[in-house]
Amino acid sequence: MHIDETRESESLDFSGIPSSYYLLGLISAFENRFQAVADSTMREISWKQFFAIICINLCKNPPTLRELSDILGSSHQNVKQILLKLQQKGFVEFKRDNADRRKQRIILTERCLRFCEQNDETSKAVMDRMFSGISEEDLQTTIRTLTSIEKNLDTVHG
Repeated sequence: MHIDETRESESLDFSGIPSSYYLLGLISAFENRFQAVADSTMREISWKQFFAIICINLCKNPPTLRELSDILGSSHQNVKQILLKLQQKGFVEFKRDNADRRKQRIILTERCLRFCEQNDETSKAVMDRMFSGISEEDLQTTIRTLTSIEKNLDTVHG
């Protein structure tokens, strides 16, 4: 069932639900739907594994586990599990930091870089279809809104 179908469903009642609550549910439902599509598109790796690769690739220097956990917004333990699966597949390696031998840096392997290159066109096509008809202005508004909500999380959590 698509999100717009849930609003029109005879079996669901959204009356009286504040927009903020509805938006949070919408984000959660979207994440689940997107993950299912992304997982079936990539096949060899999961969306969460691919997202970790994207984030590692965005780093100017190979990140540590703590740094990557912060970027992904996930726990140290969850990110470690994702990385161990990627390591088993030959997509990442752990290297000791030259300046601080206690730290390990996460390095993308040649196999990973080839995989990304081979799947680049597919990724672009999926993104183009997913964002078809959505204006840059709407995208920027959504980015600002989610960024503000995330900042407010800090006041809720701590």
